[in-house]
Formats: sequence, C-alpha cells, structure tokens
Amino acid sequence: MCGIIGYIGDRKACEVIVDGLKRLEYRGYDSVGVVTEENGKLHIRKGAGKIDELKEKLRLNEMPGNRGIGHTRWATHGIPNDINAHPHTDCTGEIAIVHNGIIENYLELKEELIKKGHRFVSDTDTEVIVHLIEEGLKDFKNLENALRYALLKLKGSFALGIIYTKDREHLYLVRNESPLVLGIGNGEMLFASDIPALLPYTNRVIFLDDGEYAVITKNSFVIKDMRTGEIRDKQIQEINWSLEMAEKQGYDHFMLKEIHEQPKAVKEAFYGNVKTIDKVAKEIAKYEKIFIVAMGTSYHAGIAGKYLFQRLAKKVPIVEEASEFRYEAEDLVDENTLVIAITQSGETADTLAAIRLAKKKGAKVLSIVNVVGSMATRISDLVVYTHAGPEIGVAATKTYATQLTVLAMLTAALAKHLGTVEESYLKELENQIHDLPKYVEAALGYENKIKKLAKELKDKRDFFYIGRSISFATALEGALKLKEISYIHAEGLSAGELKHGPLALIEEGVPVVAIAPTGKTYDKIISNIEEAKARKGFIITLGDSEELKEISDVFIKMPKVDELLSPIVYIVPLQLLAYHLAVLRGNDPDKPRNLAKSVTVE
Repeated sequence: MCGIIGYIGDRKACEVIVDGLKRLEYRGYDSVGVVTEENGKLHIRKGAGKIDELKEKLRLNEMPGNRGIGHTRWATHGIPNDINAHPHTDCTGEIAIVHNGIIENYLELKEELIKKGHRFVSDTDTEVIVHLIEEGLKDFKNLENALRYALLKLKGSFALGIIYTKDREHLYLVRNESPLVLGIGNGEMLFASDIPALLPYTNRVIFLDDGEYAVITKNSFVIKDMRTGEIRDKQIQEINWSLEMAEKQGYDHFMLKEIHEQPKAVKEAFYGNVKTIDKVAKEIAKYEKIFIVAMGTSYHAGIAGKYLFQRLAKKVPIVEEASEFRYEAEDLVDENTLVIAITQSGETADTLAAIRLAKKKGAKVLSIVNVVGSMATRISDLVVYTHAGPEIGVAATKTYATQLTVLAMLTAALAKHLGTVEESYLKELENQIHDLPKYVEAALGYENKIKKLAKELKDKRDFFYIGRSISFATALEGALKLKEISYIHAEGLSAGELKHGPLALIEEGVPVVAIAPTGKTYDKIISNIEEAKARKGFIITLGDSEELKEISDVFIKMPKVDELLSPIVYIVPLQLLAYHLAVLRGNDPDKPRNLAKSVTVE
C-alpha cells in the first residue's frame, strides 16, 4: 500500500527522504509528500502525482532540516489529490504524521474530535490520528504519552511516522498490522516500510512487531509496547541484500530486470534451502489435513503446489485464498492441521490473518516467504525462505519462480521421506530441480520472438490461457500478468473447462495461449487446442513436442523438463509477453494502475 520513510541525523533530511520515496514508489504512487523540521518550524510540500514529477515541481530536495518524514500514497480513503496527500497536521501545525493502513473507526473518532473543536481539511482516515495526538497533549504534556493515548483509541491497521516541532531531538514510529522497519546507522537513524529504502545508508535493521512503537534520536532508539509502555528488547539483524540488487542495472524497468534475474534467483532458492529442506519435510510429513493459503501470484504458486503434493507426496491439500480461509475453513482447522502460507513480502494482510487464525486453532504453520524478518516469519512455526532478493516491480516474477522451486524441493523431499514415488524417478526429478536455472535461461532466449509476437497482438482485447493439470497454474499466472500490466482482458482456464462455456467467446483472431508440456494430460490438451483452432482462434502454444507446430499459429519450443517442473520454466515467455505488450501500449509495467506491491490492508 503506502510507503513511509523517516530520517534523523546530520544529512540533509529531504534528500534521504526523496531517495527513499523513490525506492518505495512501488508501494504507492498516486501522491507524494515530505515534511522536514528546522528551528522549530515544519516545512511541508506535497501533492498528487508521481515522485519524478513532484520532485522538481515542489523542489523537494531544497527543504531545510536534518530530520523529517515522507510518504508515497496509494489511496484508500479520499481521492488522490493535493489535500489528501500525506503528511497531515493537527490544528496547531506543530505535529505532522504519515500513515500506511486503514483506521476502521475513523468516522466515530472524527465526529468526537469535531465536537471538541478540531478542524479537518482532508477526506482521509489518517487525519484523525494527528488530531487525537493533539488532543492527548492537552492532558499528557509530552508527545510520547499523547501518542499512546491516541494509539489506544484506534482500531485497524497502521504504520506511522510522527514529527513534532516542540520535541526536536526525536522522531516517532509505530507499527500495528502494517510493516515498518527501523534502520540503525552511524550517527543517524531511519525507518521505512521496506528494506530497499534503507539500503543506501545501512543494512542493520530491527523489524517492529505489531503493537510496538519506537522513539529515535540520531544516536539512539528505544522500542516499547504500545499498550503498556514497557521497553522491548529487540535484536538487530543484518540484511544481505546489496544496494545494487535493488537498482535497475541498465534495464528499462525493474520488471524486465527481475524476469532476467530468474535463473540466478532459482539457483539461490535451491542452494539456500538444500541443507534444510529435508528437515522441514520430516517435520510436516505426519500431516494429512493440509491447507495452502495465499493471495494473487502466490495463490497460483499454491495451486501448482497442490499438484506437486498430490503427485509426489500422495497428499491432497486444499488451496484457499487467504481472504476466504478465515471464513470458510475456520471450523476445519485444529492441532492436526498443517497450514502452508505463501507470501512474497511476509506482510500480506489477508495471509497474516489466515496464519493467526491457524495458530489460534493449534495448527502447525509453515510459511514460504521472501523477506527475512517479515511478520509472517515471526509468527510461523516453520519458515522456508525463497532467497529471491528484493523484487521492486509490482507484478511478481522472480518471486513466483522461487516459490515454485521451494515447493518442488519440499514435495520431492517429502516423497523421499515417505517413499511415495520410485527412487529412479525421484532421482531424475532432483537432477532436473538442480538444473532448473539452465532451463529458465533457455526460456529467456525467446525474448526476441516474444517481442515480434507482442507487436502483432498489441491491439487485441481478449486473451485466453489454457492448461491442464499443473499447467492450469501457469495459465492463471500468465493471464494475471497480462491483466496487471497491459490492461488487456485475459482469462486463465483449465483447458477441460473450455467447452463448458468459454468456447463461446473464441472467434476469429482471438489469441489462445496453450501451455502444453508432454506429460499425463498432453493428449487431452491437444484436443482442446484443436477445439479453439476450429473456431479460428489465434493459437500460441508453449511445449516441447514438435507436433504442436502443426496446430499452432505461433509455436514456442520449450526445453524438455518434467511436467511437474514446467511451471517454473513455462511462465518466463508469458511474463515477457505481458511485459512487451505493456511497453508497446505505453504502460509503465513497474507501476500498474490501481495496484500496489504489497497489499497490507484488507
């Protein structure tokens, strides 16, 4: 959702903040705002628009002072405009605040505050927080106590940064169900919604937990419990992501860079887990009642995971969107249940809520996560990291490939432990998992062909992606990528469903993308392709068999890999197709409209 950064030290605060906001732009980009303090006066500049436009227009790098906070907004309450942009101030103009999250009881609080004489200027839920702090100062006389007074009245999710003119040595930050990371520098302190904003200045961080706030100076920090005020002892962690990893390195967009990073990312996922995956497999081997919960791209990885569990471990998991899990599965979860949560950020609101419910019911929770130290990693029983490194593009690419790699490794290890498949087959599969980077590299070799195809298809209005068995997950993910960044309508279908309704939409020239690796259902998808071809659909096939060329308008010859591993390889051309179509249509693939990287509110 929104991006927050704060700085206190000896540098020019505005420059650090603007740099950090640029690195957080994937979290929210309908408006931008910065506030700095100098000599007891707040300097605020904000407006609707993107950081590159507003940096020059508002002269953001010319703001005075060595402490400040900044914000990139993704609107939830109030339309994107200059007034609704953060930061927001109290009636006195002495307190400023930035906020990520949703205040559920803001209307009730707003009515109470208006009766007490407070003046509101925006349509946001955020503004009630700063007025609550102002109200608290009437009784408590210092900002920390006034802040706690305000926080205990709030219902909802919030990450906050607060600056106060009369407390010139400190900044304040709060976390409750929205991510916030404290960066420990040398004679300076920072905080931000995500690690990339901190990397130019420090790799030493503390992840705040829900219900915690911090008071920082340039040389010190203290973290406390929001309800009791008790000091929390927190461990400093060192992040091994380099600044270079979070930059474009000559690519036009982060998304293209991250697509091309997939061979390396898959390799890191493999070697990062090769020593621990057997231990995790043994810990979960006894469970027969299994749920896989996730959202978006991670949900598609979960669908692929279902087929891997069924084919290799002979277990039948239920795959649920995390947003529905709490309502549909609550009565089914107990201490004999394994819940596997898949989340890139480890901060997805719906997935965290599903994890918390599972824990409350006594289930064992295994999380597959990319971001070290994220909330999901701290509340789960077991964690497997995907080791994808920072992913800046809103549309997930390399994190999907690494999630699938981890799931393949995990289910292969389970099969080995349980003896559910033949040793010779398992050995061959393990060899192919080891060799996945070279298969992904080979798939990237089709980029020029994909570029030409994109030119031919850029004016099409509808796409259909079809696959059977585990390739159904690839169809769903391919369609999602196209929708996310090119804004073309696309449907991902189980190919067997084609003649049960969707076939009515196939007419001359409509692109039908068939994912057709050789395997259990290969013969069946051939007949599904023929059905679409008979309706004069424009047939694009991905497969390893030359016979597909005869029934295709465009055939992309894929590396021959086990059907169960094909999603990791076959998604690459579909990511490239979505990317190049988006660019040809004049879209920014890193910043798709209406979307944010990490959905941290429900």
